[in-house]
Amino acid sequence: MPITGHNLIAGQFSHDGTITFRSIDPRRRAPGDTVFYEATPEEIDRAVRAAADAFAETRNYPARRLADLLDRVAAEIEALGDELLETADRETALGLPRLAGERARTTSQLRAFAALLREGSYVEAIIDTALPNRQPTPRPDIRRMLFPIGPVTVFAASNFPLAFSVAGGDTASAFAAGCPVILKAHPSHPATSELTAQAVNRAVEAQGFPAGFFSLVQGASVEVGQALVRHPAIEAVAFTGSLRGGRALFDAAAARARPIPVYAEMGSVNPVFFLPGAIRDGGAALAEGLVASVTLGAGQFCTNPGLLFVPDTAEGRAFVGMVCERMAAREPGVLLNAQIERGLAGAVAETLSHPGVECLIGGEIVPGGGYCFANTVLQTTAAAFIADPALQSEHFGPVTLVVLCADEGEMLAAAGALHGHLTASIHAAPDEWGVAATLADRVRDKVGRIVWNGFPTGVEVVYAMQHGGPYPATTAPATTSVGMTAIRRFLRPVAFQNVPDALLPPALQNANPLGIWRIVNGQWTRAGVE
Repeated sequence: MPITGHNLIAGQFSHDGTITFRSIDPRRRAPGDTVFYEATPEEIDRAVRAAADAFAETRNYPARRLADLLDRVAAEIEALGDELLETADRETALGLPRLAGERARTTSQLRAFAALLREGSYVEAIIDTALPNRQPTPRPDIRRMLFPIGPVTVFAASNFPLAFSVAGGDTASAFAAGCPVILKAHPSHPATSELTAQAVNRAVEAQGFPAGFFSLVQGASVEVGQALVRHPAIEAVAFTGSLRGGRALFDAAAARARPIPVYAEMGSVNPVFFLPGAIRDGGAALAEGLVASVTLGAGQFCTNPGLLFVPDTAEGRAFVGMVCERMAAREPGVLLNAQIERGLAGAVAETLSHPGVECLIGGEIVPGGGYCFANTVLQTTAAAFIADPALQSEHFGPVTLVVLCADEGEMLAAAGALHGHLTASIHAAPDEWGVAATLADRVRDKVGRIVWNGFPTGVEVVYAMQHGGPYPATTAPATTSVGMTAIRRFLRPVAFQNVPDALLPPALQNANPLGIWRIVNGQWTRAGVE
């Protein structure tokens, strides 16, 4: 008999539906032993209502209590041991070393948010005291800070079964804000998701939080996600995935009687610019670093460098040749699932159907074994790229498109034609810093992060990180889904005017009992208000 997988609704196992699915081992293209039940509309409603009830209790929890929960979630995940990594490996084929690193990132970001909460200044307390003698009219006392917005739906990503999944960055930042989470598991790794969700639920119970503070719903159809987004008690959505999926959720949220924000990270082509001097001074090393970045994780990163701007010179074409040689010599990795394999094949075929595009190596599914696509290099000209916006479409896998530029002017023109992306990288020699600065200024309005003489794969979970960009990279370019400022997505400012000190939240009281940094009458201070 097959094993039964579950939804976890407010701490309780549930599988009321009749629609089932299984995860697939990508290496063997074989279904797993566990049958998972897609959440029904009634189960989804129960989860969201439980979250709303939980928020009525937790909305005023002190930050230290939220911090303790985050630390406990991290500890419960670590307590799963090798079972978590082995389960994730069977469902994703990402390999135990990669997954061990991803688990470390998951637990470290939970603890980093806990530290943020204990410091306390994340509430952005601002105080402008009254000026009763101001002419021609007195100024009232006005104080402002951030508060949690309410229940949040988080969609797990396919390519990060731990760090952007059940207890990943979106859940961690929502929990840190004080928001209950209903997590929509990704159908590629439902067993990993359930295992992690059980750890989260143990932490919720151990810390005395209401059970509705976290729920996990499973499902392989779009109806589950749409039902979550449309539920009137959901206040925000976090999503990491495709442009098509993110836009569908964004449109559904906008069509509600009361629209809500959707923080969708929808992929990127991450242009990389190579100026002639950089190729002259280190072409072979650049080619090696580039190929390692393009093929990392079988190219299944939202920061995969999928667009290369290269001088159309003898040295530039020789550099492209080195890239092709190294791409061809590297064993293609296993893709996450059949949908990604089919989608990648279709995307490459579509790109090759456009005038001026040729395939230098690869371009096809690798037969036999697991889901796999050949390491691929496509090529076109700057003129063709500028004329055809479709050439900026993402190829989610080990694929990159070379754009040959006749001169610096054509490279700058191509940069100006870019859509929104997560990152842009610039490689330049010291004697090229002038044109490189112009190029950086040109792409600044197109991306969320500029990388100098490096490659974009690898995202640090730090305060300064910006993992977001203009549409179509994201639906909310003023926010980030990585780093401590990701918490701001799930907080809302409220101002208090002439409210007595005893009735104010502690963060806004005159004595500053929390000891946090505040802006008082335009100055940063930890001192109290006299």
